[in-house]
Amino acid sequence: MQHSAAVWDHKAAMEVIKGSNGIDQVVLRNQQGSSVRVSLQGGQITSWQNGRGEELLFTSSKVKFKPPKPARGGIVICFPQFGNCGSLEQHGFARNKIWSIDENPPPLHPKDSLGQSFVDLLLQPSKEDLKCWPHSYELRLRVALSADGKLNLTSRVKNTIGKPFSFAFAYHSYLSVSDISEVRIEGMEILDYLDNLRQKERFTEQGDAITFESEVDRVYLKSPSTVAVLDHGKKRTCVIRKAGLDDVAVWNPWENKSKAMADLGAREYKQMVCVDAAAVEKPIRLKAGEEWTGQVEFINVASCFCSDAWLS
Repeated sequence: MQHSAAVWDHKAAMEVIKGSNGIDQVVLRNQQGSSVRVSLQGGQITSWQNGRGEELLFTSSKVKFKPPKPARGGIVICFPQFGNCGSLEQHGFARNKIWSIDENPPPLHPKDSLGQSFVDLLLQPSKEDLKCWPHSYELRLRVALSADGKLNLTSRVKNTIGKPFSFAFAYHSYLSVSDISEVRIEGMEILDYLDNLRQKERFTEQGDAITFESEVDRVYLKSPSTVAVLDHGKKRTCVIRKAGLDDVAVWNPWENKSKAMADLGAREYKQMVCVDAAAVEKPIRLKAGEEWTGQVEFINVASCFCSDAWLS
């Protein structure tokens, strides 16, 4: 029996379960059999599966899910810093905190009632947090799974009462791929990028697509709103659409660095690529009472070809 999207109950499609580390996870499902899991540990997306049960995100086989350390994989929320560029821990503290489910979220998108299942998470600073980063904020995350299997993440950061502050932000996204040598990323041709392997020196992309033959750690600047990750081995494309986030970070550790990472298998770099919608070069600045919104949407296309329509 099929149900129309108009009567789809998103609350009935949401379930809260205990993760292997004892921390709650929210499971979202749609009518086509797609699912998403998000942990209250870090607001981290730990799984996104299509209607055939295929996992679209990468998670390391060596992951232990022991808080406060985030898992190597999924989609990690990086706030208020990305990388090691500030005084805080790498990629900021949001990924290490326990979030709460927001029972009274502000309205975001009217289309959420049209066949989507979603959950709203909330992170606010504790007194101990304010000692490390003395700013009053609210960070809200809406995780939504559409009727056709798209994964949509919307983040809102509000300066609640305090002095102005600046922050970087990224959705650090580990995509599952057949083999990194079979992957190409389209949509960032002739863009400038900062190369983290060369002291953040600025270069211009020369290829018609990004391909991988060695370690890559770059931040592409002023990137278009849509990029596409083509996996020829799995014959599928992940289309990434973003708003409020000017940059795209691309990372694969390759063989030598993988061997030095305790939470990544020595050969697992072949099965992953990180393509992160981000605000890195120009941090977001908020005065008291101001709010910023950033959004990213992941679309899985059952084809190894990306038409110009996706990138337009």
